[in-house]
Amino acid sequence: MKTDWQGVFPAVTTQFRRDESLDLEATARHLEVLIASGVSGLIMLGSLGENTALEPEEKRRVVQMALEVSRGRVPVLSGVAECSTAMAARYARDMERLGADGIMLLPAMVYKAFPEETLHHYRTVAAATALPIMVYNNPIAYHVDITPQMFAQLADVENLVAIKESSGNTCRLTDIRNQVGDRYRLFVGLDDLALEGFLLGAEGWVTGLGLAFPKENQYLWELARAGDWERAREVYRWYMPLLHLDTQIKFVQNIKLALQEVGLGAEWVRAPRLPLAGREREETLAVIRAGIAARPDVPARNAG
Repeated sequence: MKTDWQGVFPAVTTQFRRDESLDLEATARHLEVLIASGVSGLIMLGSLGENTALEPEEKRRVVQMALEVSRGRVPVLSGVAECSTAMAARYARDMERLGADGIMLLPAMVYKAFPEETLHHYRTVAAATALPIMVYNNPIAYHVDITPQMFAQLADVENLVAIKESSGNTCRLTDIRNQVGDRYRLFVGLDDLALEGFLLGAEGWVTGLGLAFPKENQYLWELARAGDWERAREVYRWYMPLLHLDTQIKFVQNIKLALQEVGLGAEWVRAPRLPLAGREREETLAVIRAGIAARPDVPARNAG
């Protein structure tokens, strides 16, 4: 199975009101801004989308809304972050029925799986749907590592088509290529290793801070794709303090606060997460505001 997935695929936040109820209208407005900036796809209900804090019916409403907003302009993927393989397979089938363009599949939540269990999980869920699947590897957060050797073992599963690589190990992109060639589309999954990933041949970027800085984010991607490494490094140096906010424990709160500061969303999260407060909030705001004040000029042709 071949897909044309490449480019910037933001992992979109799920917007809430202060009382923690879904704010689908605010989420929809943000999607329009992202599409206008030139993104190549949308990933709903990833970690940033607070997948595991939503009720099953809420998840389906979020994806349905995103499909209605997109109207086929860009592919819409849904994160799959369930606690069992059977639940993940059922959710994947529901996404296919809704008309989603693909899924981003995480290992089963909570359980620290052994390699043979992880392989079984991915094979079983892939067999339950015809949708193309992005495999999300983030051993830092989820304590399950899908190694290059394991990706070689999964290479016969036709609808596993892409990898969001978030191990934090810059060798991984090269090691995967050496193991399986161009079998999978490779996406950078950690914002503060993005440029390194582009240099090593990543074909896409699942971004978090790009939600708050979509024009600048797209500009960095386009500079890298054009091989303008000097200008890309300049933009990356400006961006790096902001990008570090994506790799902290409270990355959801950080990015939602950034969205609020730029007028693209609100900081409200769903418990057990709580909004940033006190000194922690002020320190994060200082980083965000410094980034806003020093934003690089983006040529009009890249401004969406």
